[in-house]
Amino acid sequence: MIYDIRHVTRFDYGRPVAFARCNLRLKPIDWPGQRTELYTLTVTPSGRTFPARAEAGLANIVRLVVTEPARTLTIDSASRVVVDRPVPVPRADDPVLGRIAGLARDSRDASPAGPSAYIYPSHLIALDRDIADWCRADLDPDRPVLEAGMALARRIQREFTFDAKATLVDTSPREAFLKRRGVCQDLTQIMITGLRAAGIPAAYASGYIRTLPPKNKPRLVGADATHAWVLMWCGPELGWIGLDPTNGIWMANDHIVMAVGRDYAEIAPIDGIVLGSGAQKLDVSVDVAPLASGPATLNRNA
Repeated sequence: MIYDIRHVTRFDYGRPVAFARCNLRLKPIDWPGQRTELYTLTVTPSGRTFPARAEAGLANIVRLVVTEPARTLTIDSASRVVVDRPVPVPRADDPVLGRIAGLARDSRDASPAGPSAYIYPSHLIALDRDIADWCRADLDPDRPVLEAGMALARRIQREFTFDAKATLVDTSPREAFLKRRGVCQDLTQIMITGLRAAGIPAAYASGYIRTLPPKNKPRLVGADATHAWVLMWCGPELGWIGLDPTNGIWMANDHIVMAVGRDYAEIAPIDGIVLGSGAQKLDVSVDVAPLASGPATLNRNA
């Protein structure tokens, strides 16, 4: 699949802001099964942009500095991404969870994609006994890793209600777990909590998912949103495998990875500081347009 992706973020300020410094993580990373062919970034009013080093996670970071007073700030990101990623197929001889946990503990891979960085609690994803106990039913140490991961993803999809009004961006995994409601970020963080409690490296993937309109309805331009799902380390041979607990599916050709980290705080599409006073209004529009036809499923996104 080839996708053209447009991600437009507009800030409207009640009063002119004197200074803004932001980290932009809007260019999709190259990841197994995908590559970025084209990318453009347009900022209005124009500011200074320069590449920055990712201090945590896997992301393409651009630092934006705006020093002229402004009442609005529009960040327009456009990408063309080629995705060719097979759907994982669980096998009876896949390594079991206990084996994966041992390999992760013993790993000396200190790279940003090394498994040992994703075993422990992170800023937004703490250890939680109740979530660990609930997830343990699917995470028997003797169970093959792909079978176990999908079983947990589908149980979350089945037993939790997708509800955009139930949580906020800073809602903890525990709060969403107790409500049994939330959006893709919440369901992803609950699954990561359970996997890490079992000793399985689990990362937070941020990106996009192709969505299909209802039958006989036109596709709405700009109606999509960013999405989140889980990357589970399945040993040195299988590597990182994506699972989408919001939809109960594997990461495949409908998913485009923008950034990977321990949690959302490390790879938010935009973060930073703004100096000014007055109210702020945020509007985000995302459009994922396939350029080549292929099989797809009706997905829920964030």
